[in-house]
Amino acid sequence: MSNPQQLRYSKEHEWLSGAEDGVSTVGITEHAANALGDVVFVQLPEVGTTVAAGETCGELESTKSVSDLYSPVDGEITEINEDVVNDPSLVNSAPFEGGWLFKVKISGEPGELLSADEYAAFIQS
Repeated sequence: MSNPQQLRYSKEHEWLSGAEDGVSTVGITEHAANALGDVVFVQLPEVGTTVAAGETCGELESTKSVSDLYSPVDGEITEINEDVVNDPSLVNSAPFEGGWLFKVKISGEPGELLSADEYAAFIQS
């Protein structure tokens, strides 16, 4: 399992892209997708919603369980991935590409996010 080096990671297993015009993309990691099993339903925050780092902002339902989705940063939701809403299996098949979940306009500095190497060490412990 490889975690893209250019992303940052939360201890709740979300990833965050670098910001373009202040907007970053958020998804869940391959590790989280594998742990969940086959994702069958995705509930994402609505566009315009304000989210806070570490707070619940949606949920992912799999054949095994329901898991909360956490925002890795403070900000405002600018876009959700309708493809994932219509085909939740994208979370499993392409967690770092087509399976992204939402875009957020970050307010303030991102909190305690891990590098790819730090995240790899975290999930091994």
